[in-house]
Amino acid sequence: MTKKDIVKAISDSIGMTQLKTKEIVQKTFEAIIDTLVEEERIELRNFGVFEVKKRAARKARNPRTGERVDVAEKYVVTFKPGKEMEERVRQLELRKHEEARLKAAQTEQPTASSLSATFVATPPSDSPS
Repeated sequence: MTKKDIVKAISDSIGMTQLKTKEIVQKTFEAIIDTLVEEERIELRNFGVFEVKKRAARKARNPRTGERVDVAEKYVVTFKPGKEMEERVRQLELRKHEEARLKAAQTEQPTASSLSATFVATPPSDSPS
């Protein structure tokens, strides 16, 4: 999903023009970024917490050459999902597992239609019983 998709979904949902909705969505993103830069943390209830953390300098390897390289310390944004988000994602995981289980069960057991198709397609035997 892209920002454009989000804007369209919100616009359709609340009956506001896409242009005005796009402006609001963009301002929201800018407010999140500004808060992270100024305060290094923003908590959005029922969504999660964005936080700026310092990643320490470290040694790494260039995967192409195998040469050791120094990676400087840097600031990164981390995200910890809120309880509501985690629960909804967990429900998605459970639903996906259930769908996979049902699909596997359907492919393992022949259905009535596949049995009748097999029965109809089997030619009668000419030899007497």
